[in-house]
Amino acid sequence: MVERQIILAAPSLVLTGYARLVSERVDVLIVGAGISGIDAAYHLQTSHPKKTYAILEARDRLGGTWDLFRYPGIRSDSDMYTLGFPFRPWKNPKAIADGDAILAYLHETAEAYGIDRKIRFGHKVETARWSNADAEWTVTARVDDRAIEIRCVFLFLCSGYYDYDEGYTPAFEGRERFRGQIVHPQQWTPEIDYDGKRVVVVGSGATAVTLVPELAKRAAHVTMLQRSPTYIISRPAKDAIADWLRARLPAARAYSLVRWKNVLLGMAFYAYCRRFPDSAKRLILKQVKQQVGDSADLAHFTPTYNPWDQRLCLVPDADLFEAIKQGRASVVTDQIASFTETGIQLRSGATLEADLIVTATGLKLRPFGGVDFEVDGARVDPSQQMVYKGMMLSGLPNLAFAVGYTNASWTLKCDLTSRFVCRLLEYMDERGFSVCTPRRDPNIEAVPLLDFSSGYVQRSIHLFPRQGSAIPWKLYQNYAFDKWLLERKGIGDPALDLR
Repeated sequence: MVERQIILAAPSLVLTGYARLVSERVDVLIVGAGISGIDAAYHLQTSHPKKTYAILEARDRLGGTWDLFRYPGIRSDSDMYTLGFPFRPWKNPKAIADGDAILAYLHETAEAYGIDRKIRFGHKVETARWSNADAEWTVTARVDDRAIEIRCVFLFLCSGYYDYDEGYTPAFEGRERFRGQIVHPQQWTPEIDYDGKRVVVVGSGATAVTLVPELAKRAAHVTMLQRSPTYIISRPAKDAIADWLRARLPAARAYSLVRWKNVLLGMAFYAYCRRFPDSAKRLILKQVKQQVGDSADLAHFTPTYNPWDQRLCLVPDADLFEAIKQGRASVVTDQIASFTETGIQLRSGATLEADLIVTATGLKLRPFGGVDFEVDGARVDPSQQMVYKGMMLSGLPNLAFAVGYTNASWTLKCDLTSRFVCRLLEYMDERGFSVCTPRRDPNIEAVPLLDFSSGYVQRSIHLFPRQGSAIPWKLYQNYAFDKWLLERKGIGDPALDLR
C-alpha cells in the first residue's frame, strides 16, 4: 500500500497510513446510539444547550440491542415503565413490550428531540487518546476503509458491554455432521424457515424462554434443551394499575407513579430473594407449578443456585408455560454428547431429532466496545482500573460510561449516570476546572465488578475493571441508594482529582 501523508486544517496534525479526516472538535462525544446514548444526548442538550456534541454509532441504525437482535418474539425482560425514558412516557398498553415497539419508541424519541441529527452512523470507535497538555481526547473511528479523528473535551461511552459482532456458541462435538440448519439468535434473519419443523433451542436464559413459545406457534414442536434450569417468573404483559392511572391522571404523572411503583416492587423482591433465598425459591416454584401443572416435571425449573445468583427470566402472560401445557413445546434437562446428522445425541443416551437447532447459548461481552485507551502515549488497560460510582474509571480523565443494573432495568442506572455527568460538567464549568480524574485509593480492596454466577459473566469478567470494597468505588445495585449518591450528594470528592 502506498503510504499517504495528509496535512489538514489543523496544521499541527501530520497523519500517515490510511487517509484520515479531522472532521471537527466537540465538547462531548457520545459513543453508541442505543437507549443509553439517546438518554445521554437528551440530558446533555437539555442541561447544557451551549455545549456541542456528536454521537458515533458503529452500526447503520440507531437502537443498539433492540436493532441488533431480530429473532422471533424478542421483547423486553424489564417492564417498559422502568426501561423507558423518564422524560418520555411509555404509552403502549404492553408493559412487557415487543422488540419492534421498543425500537419504534427509540426512533420516535430521537426524532422528537433532534437527537437523530447528531448521530454519525457507521463510525466504529477504535482508539481514544488523552493529552494532558491539550486537556482533550482524540478519538479515532473507522468509517468503511477510512479512519477519522474527532477531538473532544469529555468522552461518554454508551455502547454497553455486548459484543455486537457475534454471540457465544460452545464447540459442540460433531456440529459439522448436522444436515439441518444451526443458527445463533444474534445472527437470526427473516429467511430462516421454521414452519412445521422440529426445532431444538439450546439454552435456558432470557433468549431461550422468549424464543420457545414464539417458535412453537408455527413449528411442529420446539424442545428447550438446557444443561441446567433457570428461575422463571411470569408477569402480565399489561400493567392493570398503569392502565387505571393513565385513565385518570395526566400521562406524565401516571407514568412517574407507575415507574416508582415498579422500581420499589423490584427492589423489595430482590431484597427478599437475597435475604430469604429458601422462601423466595419456594414462592417462585409454587407459581411455576400453578402455571405448568402436570405438563412438565418441576425439576426442569428448579436451579441449584439461589434466586438472583443469576438474573431471573421473565415470561409475559405465562406464554412459555402455556406452550408446554398445550404440547407445542417441551423442556429437556441434559447435556450434549454430540450433534448427529439428524439432531442431538444426549449424555443420557437419548436423542433429539431436529430440522433446526437454535444455539441460545449466551452472549459475548466486550467492555467499552473494545476501545483502546491511551493517556499521554501510554496504553491504559481498563481491566486494571477501578470503577468510580459505577460510571468512571480510575486514571482516565474526562471519561464516563453508562451501563445498567443487573437486577433491574438497564435504563434506571443509565439515566442516573447521564444526570451525574451533566452535574459534573456544570460543576467543572462553574469552578474553572478542565480535567476530572478519579484517583484510586490504594487502601481500597479490589473485587470483581459483577458477582453473578452466569456463564456469560464468568467467561468475560477478567476483561472488566474492578470495583472497590467501599464508597465511592463499590457497586450497590440499588436504585434508591444510587439516586442519592449521584443526584443528591455533592460532586466534590477526595477521590476526584479536579484541576
